[in-house]
Amino acid sequence: MREADRRTVESGTSGADLMERAGEAVANAIRRRWPAGRAAVLCGPGNNGGDGFVVARHLDAAGWRVSVALLGERGRLAGAAAGMASRWRGPVSSLGAADLERCEVIVDALFGAGLSRDFDADMASRVGAAGAAVVAVDIPSGVDGDSGRVRGSAVRADLTVTFCRRKPGHMLYPGRGLCGEVVVADIGIDDATVAAAGPSLVRNAPGAWRSAWPWPEEEAHKYARGHLVVAGGGVAMSGAARLAARAGLRAGAGLVTCAVPESALLVYAAHLTAAMVAPVPSGSALRSLMTDRRASALLAGPGQGVGETTGDLVLAGLSTQTPTVLDADALTTFRDASDTLFARLHGACVLTPHEGEFARLFPRTGDRLRDVAEAARRAGCVIVLKGPDTVVASPGGPIAISDNAPPELATAGSGDVLAGFIAGLLAQGRNAFDAACMGVWLHGETGGQAGPGLIAEDLPDAAPHVLRRLRWGRA
Repeated sequence: MREADRRTVESGTSGADLMERAGEAVANAIRRRWPAGRAAVLCGPGNNGGDGFVVARHLDAAGWRVSVALLGERGRLAGAAAGMASRWRGPVSSLGAADLERCEVIVDALFGAGLSRDFDADMASRVGAAGAAVVAVDIPSGVDGDSGRVRGSAVRADLTVTFCRRKPGHMLYPGRGLCGEVVVADIGIDDATVAAAGPSLVRNAPGAWRSAWPWPEEEAHKYARGHLVVAGGGVAMSGAARLAARAGLRAGAGLVTCAVPESALLVYAAHLTAAMVAPVPSGSALRSLMTDRRASALLAGPGQGVGETTGDLVLAGLSTQTPTVLDADALTTFRDASDTLFARLHGACVLTPHEGEFARLFPRTGDRLRDVAEAARRAGCVIVLKGPDTVVASPGGPIAISDNAPPELATAGSGDVLAGFIAGLLAQGRNAFDAACMGVWLHGETGGQAGPGLIAEDLPDAAPHVLRRLRWGRA
């Protein structure tokens, strides 16, 4: 966004014009939500503070009773921010003297997405204790716009108005949880300028991959839609692979076969209808099954158990170079032998760890985007780090952040369904990154469709409703 701002200014739009549009957009968002009352505008020493002075002027003109408080000395403001401060005709108090007690709205224009220092905990506490609605300009002060991490302390907003595009801090926790409602305002930075700035992050939504969704052709038959093999475990954990198999079918795979221990064959057969079952006692047997039945994708891990047998099956499956999703036990099995796993992975693989599984294979620094990007580079394949802000990364390529997962998805078996969705899309020939993004989005949407009280079994059956909306452009 800094680069997009710079390019827009170079093309003839002044920084003052961008600041005026930004402040006016914030003021308009406030006026649409609250009747005219008392507002306190807290301004910082940079451009975010300049936006705040514009907000104050527009609210004042609309009949609000506005007070302005500034962090630092007015004479130290520079550039467009100094110009906007000079256009405010009312008094300006010091930040410490700001009167927040009788306000209906507090405007947080202290620090924007480019925060480079810790935010004062006392001021965050004062804002929170005032009992007013809080509106953040660009991002709540204290939230790092690049990572969503909190620097020291942070303001909790009811509404955040940002400009042109969301920032990572709006999408990633804990920042996402501090933003409240997020409004993206158009301030005149066009799409071509954004594209020329070379963004490497995308919000995981249909606009990013809709045209690549594998809808069946009019003359399609089941063999043309891909054959997914799901490696399943024993009787006690058979539900995980069965959930994944059903999800793979719902995602569009033409055929699904569960490759399972012979001792569990009858249990799988008794519970599966559309999916087939085959006894697979060893890695060599799995390799033969995948070759003989022309498997177009493999899913390994759900309910398989941690140990040598699972490791043997995983390595055998990878040796066929078939597009593969590795989840759960297929990842934990290699916690002490990650180099062995990474040596066999290829570009058509997707790993789907949750936080604990990720930490067993990859180092953590606390920077979610950087950690996942480095993990994808190290593994040489697509990584899906699951969570309320799931991140999908490809080696040296784009990173997608998801924001459509409801908290009800935190339930047993949910991750198995996600793995099945991704694998079902891989089976239909989608590349690993697109399949992962599509599957993660579908998982979140089915969670929303099923609603409160959902269990993992509900998710595959919610898929047709979601896919119908997607197909007809309503999602």
